[in-house]
Amino acid sequence: MLHREKSLFSGSVTPNVTTVSEWMAMQANQDLLRFITCGSVDDGKSTLLGRLLWEARQVFDDQMIALQKDSERHGTQGGDIDFALLIDGLAAEREQGITIDVAYRFLSTPKRKFIVADTPGHEQYTRNMITGASTADVAVLLVDASKGVLTQTCRHAYLVSLVGIKHIVLAINKMDLVGYDQAVFDSIRKSFAEMAKPLKFDSVTPIPLSAVKGDNITSHSVRTRWYQGPTLMACLETVEVQPPSSLPVVFPVQWVNRPNADFRGFAGTLFSGQLSIGDEIRVTASGQVARIARIVTADGDLITSTAGDAITLVLDHEVDVSRGDVLAMTDRPLEMTDQFEATLVWMHEDVGLMGRTYEMKLANQWTAARLTAFKHRVDVHSQTLEPCHQLTLNEIAVVDIALSKPVAFDIYVNSSTLGGFILVDNFTHATVAAGMIRQNLRRAQNIHRQALSIARQDREHLNGHKSKVIWFTGLSGSGKSTIANALEKELHAQGRRTFILDGDNIRQGLSKDLDFTDADRAENIRRVAEVGRLMMDAGLIVLAAVISPFEAEREMARELIGAENFIEIFVDTPLEVCEQRDPKGLYKKARSGHLPNMTGINSPYERPQNPHLIFQQNNTVEELIELLKLK
Repeated sequence: MLHREKSLFSGSVTPNVTTVSEWMAMQANQDLLRFITCGSVDDGKSTLLGRLLWEARQVFDDQMIALQKDSERHGTQGGDIDFALLIDGLAAEREQGITIDVAYRFLSTPKRKFIVADTPGHEQYTRNMITGASTADVAVLLVDASKGVLTQTCRHAYLVSLVGIKHIVLAINKMDLVGYDQAVFDSIRKSFAEMAKPLKFDSVTPIPLSAVKGDNITSHSVRTRWYQGPTLMACLETVEVQPPSSLPVVFPVQWVNRPNADFRGFAGTLFSGQLSIGDEIRVTASGQVARIARIVTADGDLITSTAGDAITLVLDHEVDVSRGDVLAMTDRPLEMTDQFEATLVWMHEDVGLMGRTYEMKLANQWTAARLTAFKHRVDVHSQTLEPCHQLTLNEIAVVDIALSKPVAFDIYVNSSTLGGFILVDNFTHATVAAGMIRQNLRRAQNIHRQALSIARQDREHLNGHKSKVIWFTGLSGSGKSTIANALEKELHAQGRRTFILDGDNIRQGLSKDLDFTDADRAENIRRVAEVGRLMMDAGLIVLAAVISPFEAEREMARELIGAENFIEIFVDTPLEVCEQRDPKGLYKKARSGHLPNMTGINSPYERPQNPHLIFQQNNTVEELIELLKLK
């Protein structure tokens, strides 16, 4: 059970209750504050939170016994209790003395209930910090008094401002290491205020602390008599968080619940707004409308549902709704977009390149998303904007993104649900970035596909064969162009209408403005794929012979052209054979250091995972034609 030698709590947080039932009744009427602890690595976040839990008598007896044993084994405080071990539960965290994952804890006082997220300080785990910040109202941003404001401090301040946190508690920790010097405190306070001025926080409350010694956690310290502000707990209990204004109904469908022929409901969590029986709702993508007949939950039906409820909606008549659709009120419909500007936080070791395609998750909506333009990168320390052509780990940039289909959206400052998204790698399924929508580019509303009288099927009928894109990939010198040329001769002899998109020829015209960096290679492949799709629509069999070294770009080409129309052929010629051939002398230049970004030498080639065909040295064009079975 909880420590109760004196009361449920200690110091300034002692409640005036005598029974557990009174305490629980009091808790039911309290509001909830979500906050995070963040800052640079080793600033003392876990120690501060562990100390806060202990000071507030929120540590169970068995936890205290385990903590004492863990402190002897893993502690960093000599013979004293290491409060960080209350929070750092992973073995790797205890071994390294750093926070890796987000640790959530519940805390309550007579004035307020709290859910607190202890987030990592190391740059490598910035993604975990954003996860914790995305649902928080307040950020407790720690600064090591002996080190001052660091780059990671600035990064975390910028990130919490991005996700919409408006209140900062500037916890200037480890004051014991600087002799509780007021001048040090004032210097850090002024330095942070200057840095944070452009971020426009509603409040910044600096507090001198020592998490190890317990100074100014729940009661004022005699060591800082010069400080007249609130304690950390008092600040958290009294900070006023503006409740959101009336938000529209946002109900992303997570699952179509069809247990039998007599029941069809749409399950999900109501992210915002309120729904009642009889309300008329609209399917955002299709525009279909219906009224709510039932609101079903695990505990029985509801008359009215509020934000946060996990519910299943039963409608008064059948409408076409599937997972990923977003429901809204008919009198407050949501907008759709397929192109927008966003702030992107890159969270993966693999670089982000313009033109590369990822999977995007926005609410429960999934679609392909392509980075079409990099506006600028943000220097988190100086807040200056810098040009950029790619994104590396932990960089923050403003980018344009194009989607393969329209989605329901809102800008992030209005709705974190419909304005916040993640990007996922198509192959590794790793989350590579988190984004916040800044504005709709409105191209979807201004540009419409023109209906043409003569379609692709008409041209195929006239030609007497289906149109396709045959994509040859492989190292330079592997024989892609030679094979494509031989194949075209055979197809031409059979009366097939064809055209070769050769990599070298494309580079002399359409892509002559591009270099051979990873970003420019991605853009080159996008252009080839777009032209290939247009030629396929013209009824031609297109043979694209391009190195296309990256799996992501080949997948992007497949998506643009359509998987059913895309035939990938991997010309599997070993590097040593390509070097022996070296028809253009490129390998020799690369080996001598005169040709950077040469695929296979100083730039990687990613072998196709699942090509349709693998063409090797002992294969013939006749065999290729037979295997393709083009009709």
